[in-house]
Amino acid sequence: MTVTTFSELELDESLLEALQNKGFTRPTAIQAAAIPPALEGRDVLGSAPTGTGKTAAYLLPVLQHLIDFPRKKSGPPRILILTPTRELAVQVAEHARELAANTHLDIATITGGVAYMNHAEVFSENQDIVVATTGRLMQYIKEENFDCRAVETLILDEADRMLELGFAQDIEHIAGETRWRKQTMLFSATLEGDAIKDFAERLLEDPAEVSATPSTRERKKIHQWYYRADNYEHKFELLKHVLKQDDTTRTIIFVRKRERVHELAAQLRSAGIDNCYLEGDMPQVKRTEGIKRLTEGRVNVLVATDVAARGIDIPEVSHVINFDMPRSGDTYLHRIGRTGRAGLKGTAISLVEAHDYLLLQKVGRYIEEPVKARVIDELRPTTRPPSEKMTGKPSKKVLAKREEQKQKDKEKPREKKRHRDAKNIGKRRKPSGTTATSAKEE
Repeated sequence: MTVTTFSELELDESLLEALQNKGFTRPTAIQAAAIPPALEGRDVLGSAPTGTGKTAAYLLPVLQHLIDFPRKKSGPPRILILTPTRELAVQVAEHARELAANTHLDIATITGGVAYMNHAEVFSENQDIVVATTGRLMQYIKEENFDCRAVETLILDEADRMLELGFAQDIEHIAGETRWRKQTMLFSATLEGDAIKDFAERLLEDPAEVSATPSTRERKKIHQWYYRADNYEHKFELLKHVLKQDDTTRTIIFVRKRERVHELAAQLRSAGIDNCYLEGDMPQVKRTEGIKRLTEGRVNVLVATDVAARGIDIPEVSHVINFDMPRSGDTYLHRIGRTGRAGLKGTAISLVEAHDYLLLQKVGRYIEEPVKARVIDELRPTTRPPSEKMTGKPSKKVLAKREEQKQKDKEKPREKKRHRDAKNIGKRRKPSGTTATSAKEE
């Protein structure tokens, strides 16, 4: 059965009213796939990039559960949501509050960059849902300031990003602390690779697997092309030209390194283009202020590293510009997923130097369509594009070898290790006389 409206999901009237107030009438693909099994109490393993509606896909079922089974007295959190970044934690909590606006549910955040005293309310008052970053939550668990015993559902948002940041061990520790839970949901931008699969197998029990990778049709809402640049200076001139066009309104410019963020933001200001920026080491107050300046329209340009590609909810982004090409197709999709949302069309432009061509081709293979080139007459490149021999296209022999290895990997048996089955059994005692017997046999 295909779910076409939220009312078909038999959600509480308070949730349906909140969805209507936000202008949501039809569930997205990931919501239609994930909400029914989650409402049944099953574990869920979801693959969904940013911009597909995955936050509501896990929030609506847990909110419905809290409404159906209200607690009789105040107590510690019943729902625990882990996120890789502070911004995502804040946005998930805000989204949860909007959906729970017509209920009496309490929602709190625990993140780094916030003074301990500001989290005191989480420890002393009733909380139904807590959204937390892993590092700060681990600190409070070790200090015995956070009670995990009442957690009924554990949700991991952008689990792949948390693994990249090295939080696997901390998450498994938190999973152990919430071992009385009844449900676990894990969402990731991609489920490719053994690391994320093995991690999911250790945490989830017979999960419903759901996916919502944007289709080619959905990506057609986003106009994609690239401009070829001779060097950094030429690339900056191309960037200025794009930003000064009338149809370029709210724009996110992506670079790879935080050093480049400061450099490019300063250059744009010198060129008369006001902007804000976002990178990993900024204090929380400055990060929040930067996003606020953009969403309120005080500036229309945000320069960011890929930390902003994960979970930052900035509405009505007209353009995404890859000043530095991403190193993977997955990151490319996350970047361009910031535009073309909520039924609007968007534009994604990549500025490509000669050394970026391999990355450009990698992106094209990943999204299964080439990114086409365009030229600005007054800013035509003076250098020739790389020849096909220089673009690193794999030979038939290499492709055949890769396919052979893929088949071997598929046939290879996978040992399933679940976190909940792990026990510290210590070193086993060897039977007496083992060494002597072995010596005689030799």
